[in-house]
Amino acid sequence: MVLVSAVLQGENDTTSSEHVLGPNGGKRSYTLFQGHSGPVYSATFSPLGDFLLSSSADSTVRLWSTTMNANLVCYKGHNYPVWDVQFSPLGHYFASASHDRTARIWSMDRIQPLRIMAGHLSDVDCVQWHVNCNYIATGSSDKTVRLWDVQSGECVRIFIGHRSMVLSLAMSSDGRYMASGDEDGAIMMWDLSSGRCVTPLMGHTSCVWSLAFSCEGSLLASGSADCTVKLWDVTASTKVPRTEENKSGNTNRLRSLRTLPTKSSPVYALRFSRRNLLFAAGVLSKSV
Repeated sequence: MVLVSAVLQGENDTTSSEHVLGPNGGKRSYTLFQGHSGPVYSATFSPLGDFLLSSSADSTVRLWSTTMNANLVCYKGHNYPVWDVQFSPLGHYFASASHDRTARIWSMDRIQPLRIMAGHLSDVDCVQWHVNCNYIATGSSDKTVRLWDVQSGECVRIFIGHRSMVLSLAMSSDGRYMASGDEDGAIMMWDLSSGRCVTPLMGHTSCVWSLAFSCEGSLLASGSADCTVKLWDVTASTKVPRTEENKSGNTNRLRSLRTLPTKSSPVYALRFSRRNLLFAAGVLSKSV
């Protein structure tokens, strides 16, 4: 198993191979990428896994080669920390979100951004590509989600409903729905064609750091600072007629299937594999 890690320290663009002890005392190798001069807030692999992007408090995004184990490009354009970076589903292009209240579209072969999306009134905390690569969504500390046209750089829709900063976004595989999670633990699922909220709910007691749709889009997973992962039934919830919703008075139509608690680890990242295996990542603190 190879673990690729973007490290916080170091001015030089260097890599080194190191080893860590495995559970049975055996050594496992990993590659250490060094180059950022501040904390690394986000990392994303290209669709084929041959490149890695990392974003940092040093206001830069770095492109790394996982085959050559080297830093290829340092992208400078944001004026403040870059909270999130995401490769497009087709690769080559990527989007970044920053404390400077903008999101930017980049191409791997150009040092300057192709588009600058400005309009949010506070930090852009997260960014997510639509499956057709023609749109990106951004979540902000101004409590809104915006949908942007990649070609023009214009905002085409604003989603209003959250009561705290939006920290996570996910797009369904069919491109019909978007889920957003906020600091209060609320999750909202939106119909992109109409712009309305399909279902608002309070499933977590703390920040929703990560959201992920399963490959076929029937499940939504959410990871939170409350040290749990929750699985939601998307298919059943989106088929409930609005007349039934009005009769019952219940607007929480996203049915919870299971809650998976960790021992004491906040869940910061979720990802479904192509075989629909769910991977979760968090932080484990050990007292010395």
